[in-house]
Amino acid sequence: MSGPDVKLLLRSTRVVTPEGTRPASVAVTGGTIDAVLPYDTEAPAGARVEDFGDDVLLPGLVDTHVHVNDPGRTEWEGFWTATRAAAAGGITTLLDMPLNSLPPTTTVGNLRVKQGVAEPKVHVDTGFWGGAVPTNVKDLRPLYEAGVFGFKCFLSPSGVEEFPELDQEQLARSMAEIAGFGGLLIVHAEDPHHLASAPQQAGPAYADFLASRPRDAENTAIEGLIAHARRLNARVHVLHLSSSDALPLIAAARREGVRLTVETCPHFLTLTAEEVPDGATEFKCCPPIREAANQDALWQGLADGTIDCIVSDHSPCTTDLKTPDFASAWGGISSLQLGLPAIWTEARRRGHTLDDVARWMSAAPAALAGLHHKGAIEAGRDADFAVLAPDATFTVDPAELFHRNQVTAYAGRTLHGVVRSTWLRGVRIAADGVLSEPTGRLQTRDPQA
Repeated sequence: MSGPDVKLLLRSTRVVTPEGTRPASVAVTGGTIDAVLPYDTEAPAGARVEDFGDDVLLPGLVDTHVHVNDPGRTEWEGFWTATRAAAAGGITTLLDMPLNSLPPTTTVGNLRVKQGVAEPKVHVDTGFWGGAVPTNVKDLRPLYEAGVFGFKCFLSPSGVEEFPELDQEQLARSMAEIAGFGGLLIVHAEDPHHLASAPQQAGPAYADFLASRPRDAENTAIEGLIAHARRLNARVHVLHLSSSDALPLIAAARREGVRLTVETCPHFLTLTAEEVPDGATEFKCCPPIREAANQDALWQGLADGTIDCIVSDHSPCTTDLKTPDFASAWGGISSLQLGLPAIWTEARRRGHTLDDVARWMSAAPAALAGLHHKGAIEAGRDADFAVLAPDATFTVDPAELFHRNQVTAYAGRTLHGVVRSTWLRGVRIAADGVLSEPTGRLQTRDPQA
């Protein structure tokens, strides 16, 4: 591997840059991109050349929505396994959500526990969101100063008792505190009253589960969120948008100047309610996978810029928690390793390009988190790359995935796009399914972000 002063030249006929895809040679020194040069640039004396031919050189993906669950629920996932799956899937940076681990990331002390567990285990660069819960308003600024990238809250029950939801008064109080120091609040937006009044029917029928998480729950929660953000001039991010009905509301708020960003997830863009078999709770997530027409509208929201980014919301659990009863099964889709090929498979079918995919899955999430040294192939950024064979296909075998529990809604699907290798700061960390020892670094928020 290259030492800190040895140049590396990565060459491909298809390099995805902010200006478009073109043949290029990317010069790397000390883990940083020096320059994006013409394809036929002569290698400097002593430089190592890696020629990827027609495979595409993408910026390493940035996944800002991952539940690693470590420590405390490491039988569900862990930093070692999650970051191996990320590396195998072309992800070079991830941000860990503050819940499903014990302790949750709601105090500086709890953050330090999590950082201590993570540091020796991470194969990719890893940062942390803080949590906003009813009792920790006083902890928000210290957490921000300790380097969390922002704060997650729920407006409806989270599914774990140690991370309670905020009511509207608590939401306003936490949002005001976070806005006061320029932070970012990221929100699981489902209205608890709409959920409580929806029909609740246990059993294996996906239609019954879908009815229990109506679009109105999302729409109403987002409407309230916009009102608070407008009043407080707060930065707010809507997590895992599932209801396309909310898109006009979001677009109008942004035109008005409300500081609102939005993400969606691979499962909402590639899976549909119509195809979920009864009892197949590997497809259960909250908010839920909705109908094909809703999916079409989400893609339109990406195309027109209403939706900013695509992130995994990788939320794994042990196999036994995926019971055939949609009411009681754990809700979460495991897709960390598969997001890039899943999205590329559908994007190419709909006429989108890898430039679009790189913007949605690398540049935009990096910008959301203020990771200004990530997210693009250009001079001054970290030399983080994914090398993709875009026309190659593979069939998903859960046994070959690196996340801890081999359960996934993508089992048996044939996807386009094989990740040939992944590079972190100019070092190859994964190649054809073989991973190196962990060299990821813990990330903290840039104080200038």
